Amino acid sequence: MLNLNVTIDTKSGFCFGVEYAIEIAEEILNEEGTLYCLGDIVHNDREVKRLQKMGLKIIDHKDLKKMRDVKVLIRAHGEPPSTYDIAIKNNITLMDASCPVVLKLQNRIKKSHDKKERIYIYGKHGHPEVKGLIGQTGKDAIVFQDIDELEIEKLPKSITLYTQTTKSKEKFYEIVSKLNRSGVEVNVNDTLCRQVSNRDSQLQNFSNDFDKIIFVSGTKSSNGNALFNVCKKNNDNSYFVSSSKEVKENWFSKNDKIGVCGATSTPMWLMEEVKEKILQL
Repeated sequence: MLNLNVTIDTKSGFCFGVEYAIEIAEEILNEEGTLYCLGDIVHNDREVKRLQKMGLKIIDHKDLKKMRDVKVLIRAHGEPPSTYDIAIKNNITLMDASCPVVLKLQNRIKKSHDKKERIYIYGKHGHPEVKGLIGQTGKDAIVFQDIDELEIEKLPKSITLYTQTTKSKEKFYEIVSKLNRSGVEVNVNDTLCRQVSNRDSQLQNFSNDFDKIIFVSGTKSSNGNALFNVCKKNNDNSYFVSSSKEVKENWFSKNDKIGVCGATSTPMWLMEEVKEKILQL
């Protein structure tokens, strides 16, 4: 036995938006046994499988167009207006669990679009939240996930900049600074979710307190990848796992202090499972 001391970060785990969506899903599944969800309810395969065993059925937008007279959950990422139009046309009951922070952002982008502003969104290409944001503009917005994608010399003199709610605060302001230095007038809209962005500094402190860090997240999670990089930057002995099966004994030395943490899409039960696996080494 390695006699490892393992602590779970109490601030890790589901954000409000994800927690709310899962609570709605569990309530309906317990009462009705079946619920359709438009896309993965959370970017964590283990949690999705748990809910599928309860009766959750994952569908995509092509499926939605063919469905009628059913109940469908909209997850925390939000949806574009076209989804609501389909629901009305097909008599679909939407259980809307869109995160309030995302809904507020959607509304702000729509107002900017109505004012004919040149809208740029710092976000991940193809991310469901970003698709919902673009939908507020009739797809008339530029999305970029790295400033190198932009030909700065060809940008308009003035742009309105928004950000996906779960992106890095540090990188967002680096982009703002670079655009300003290049002579672009930027109407800056810091639309980061503070519950998520504050995790950066919290994890910086947490990762410095331990010999090794085990970061638990689904591989699809943008937030998970960003937060793992925060841990890795502050503690080089940081390891990314999606399940307890991926934990390797050779990562640890006798009497190590181990910190277990995760993304806003990581369930607490999964971090507990990883902790138990480490304690068995």
